[in-house]
Amino acid sequence: MQASNLVGLIVRFIVSALVLMLVSFLLPGFALLTFGQALLAAVVIAVLGFVVESLFGKRISPQNRGIVGFITAAAVIYISQFLVPGMTISILGALLAAIIIGVVDLFVPTELR
Repeated sequence: MQASNLVGLIVRFIVSALVLMLVSFLLPGFALLTFGQALLAAVVIAVLGFVVESLFGKRISPQNRGIVGFITAAAVIYISQFLVPGMTISILGALLAAIIIGVVDLFVPTELR
């Protein structure tokens, strides 16, 4: 892996962690305690999203803008709480987080996150 690719990957995870911290601050039913937990959650969500996309194809990918992508993103966010210590998310919190993260994705291109 080239150094620029590694730096880009690190920046994406840091920005994703900051977005998750913002979401946890704004939403009831979505709790993260530290930046470390948010960074771990960003990695877990990315890995789960990759697994879902690998198993079911790009049609069901959380990156898709349709209802299936939205529901998949909410499910990935909800499931991540079982893999990140100290992270708690209600179903409503996961749904609202998927909406907010989707809106952020509209304004921050994926290549930069």
